[in-house]
Amino acid sequence: MASTKHEFRLRVPSRTDNLDLIRIFVGKVAEKVGFRSDEVDKIELACDEACTNVVKHAYKREEAAKSLDVAIKIDYQKLTIIVTDHGKSFDPGSVIMPKMKEYLAELRVGGLGIYLMRKLMDEVNYDIQPGVKNQVKMVKYFIDKQNSNSIKKIKDAK
Repeated sequence: MASTKHEFRLRVPSRTDNLDLIRIFVGKVAEKVGFRSDEVDKIELACDEACTNVVKHAYKREEAAKSLDVAIKIDYQKLTIIVTDHGKSFDPGSVIMPKMKEYLAELRVGGLGIYLMRKLMDEVNYDIQPGVKNQVKMVKYFIDKQNSNSIKKIKDAK
């Protein structure tokens, strides 16, 4: 297993006016570690969707001051973003992925957060512990996953 080389953390109140700060934080770290501009945009959008879901769904209005934590871990093959909250949990397996042709034909608005996160990032996993914490972990590899695994095997064989 790859060890974390660098870790960055941000804790903010769970409010929509902090989403811009989170995007800047995530974007600057992704840029600093060498992602191309188009990849930085994808990483920012995926994180924004995850954080927006927390703001909209995890906490009630009166709980908006509760924290939203964003951790970014960097190792030799990937950037990992972990978004953590302590609000209302949900079952990510119950979320049905939209059929985009139907979605667009019906001119629907919203409801694409998890879909976008899965399309924009290489891996998206959840750790839901009701009453304790909710985490979404999103991974973006520096090179495509297949090549990254090949490099890891070569390094492990040495």
